[in-house]
Amino acid sequence: MTDHALRLLRQNPRLAELAAFPFNFDLARAAHGHVEEVRLASGGPLEMVAGDDTGGTYFVCADGSMLYADSEGSAGIIGSGVDEALEIMIGLPGWHDYTRLSPDDGAEKILACVAETEEEIREYHGIDEERTELRTALGFPERSPVELVGMLHAALLRTEPDFVLLNADEGCAYELLGPPVPPLWEPVLAAGRADLALLRAGDRTALDAVAEDPVRRRLALRAAQFDRAEGDLQLLRHLVRHEAQSSMTDELRLAAVLVGLRGDTRDLPLLHEVRETDFDTACGLGGMPEAGASSDELREWARGLDDSLFGADPEDEPVGTWTDLARDQGMTELARVSLIRELDGIFMDQSRLRRPHAPRALTTAPLRALAHDFEELGDLPQALRAQRLYTALQESAWDRVSARLDQARLERAAGELSQAVRTLAALVEILAEPSDDSLQHWQGVNLGRFIAEEHYRLTLALADADLPEDARALLTAADAILGELSENAAKGVRELAEETATRVWEVS
Repeated sequence: MTDHALRLLRQNPRLAELAAFPFNFDLARAAHGHVEEVRLASGGPLEMVAGDDTGGTYFVCADGSMLYADSEGSAGIIGSGVDEALEIMIGLPGWHDYTRLSPDDGAEKILACVAETEEEIREYHGIDEERTELRTALGFPERSPVELVGMLHAALLRTEPDFVLLNADEGCAYELLGPPVPPLWEPVLAAGRADLALLRAGDRTALDAVAEDPVRRRLALRAAQFDRAEGDLQLLRHLVRHEAQSSMTDELRLAAVLVGLRGDTRDLPLLHEVRETDFDTACGLGGMPEAGASSDELREWARGLDDSLFGADPEDEPVGTWTDLARDQGMTELARVSLIRELDGIFMDQSRLRRPHAPRALTTAPLRALAHDFEELGDLPQALRAQRLYTALQESAWDRVSARLDQARLERAAGELSQAVRTLAALVEILAEPSDDSLQHWQGVNLGRFIAEEHYRLTLALADADLPEDARALLTAADAILGELSENAAKGVRELAEETATRVWEVS
């Protein structure tokens, strides 16, 4: 992961000229910048070092990896360091045509593809003598195209999740330049599958360790969901009892379903015990057959939940299942990138929000969930992207106000104070002239209290940002909101109002 070759190119005009033509790695183009502002989803630094004649740009990442971004919205790691990337580009001047090749394609196919591309290049200009000169000057060994394609393939596979490129303004992700990545559930479920194999082998120590660890237990249950072996009943009984310790979870319902599908009525006392763990489990496992039910009744109950909520195909699971489990295992960037691509998909095709049985209606719950998940990850720009689209799609006056309230809170947290002020102003306009009667009693309920609180919190943020005029203006608006609240709603806000007024007076 060195940049020895890059230093030589910067020091030697002849070598830099050769790199620029015919190998299309032009140091001078770095001064022109990329076609748009970009950043890594992971937040790491990027150093622009070169460009090519198609509008593509070469960046060096914090660990030295070389990231290439084309002008059409695709990007990928093409070397673990600048030296490796240059060695690949010089050895494979047509490397753009090989991003979908892998060592599994075999030497014959790889060599044929490289030969065809290089013959096309030679129709326009030379590459052989130039390649020899540049390779020798930079100290690169002569590797076969098969080996170089293998190096390129390995580099491209490292792009996701740590080196995913985003449009800095819109926040949408570049497409992967290279082979597709495995579906999210595969890396997320790997540990669960390994634990399930241990449990099936009868390892008592492993059984206790998995059962007592909430994350390992959830993963093992998910693995059992998609690999339903007849001999799993005893370990499922053990896991369902322990999962109840976490109160009502999707995995508790799943464990109960997997037990119930066996139709063994001797499990009914266990399932009832689990159901009665607390109020939430009693509600979440409602409808369970009572004592004395038949095997068919138990199976029918389990099949109904299985068909509606679970199933045996991991591809049918909502992305949130896998991103939650990824986060639980510390796979933060994997979760982030998957959520970004999910949000990108909705932006590109809002028909994905249509209700299956009411195609003219949209369900915006996925956007709300995405905003929440991004906020939990600390990714406020993506949370705001999801929240703003969610806000734009709300219809009732109540929902429009509630959505703007959350949007303003996120904008304040992200430091977008002026935008937050505008969002609250739009909220107040809806309060003044609602489009329906859903806001008739907003002054006497928690919504009114929350609106006032956000006005005061944003006023404090403006004062702390040394914006006294803006703070005074918003304080006036906050006091007007407080004056409209019922006595009960206003009671919980007055202390914050006094604190805010004191702070604004101090900065004024």
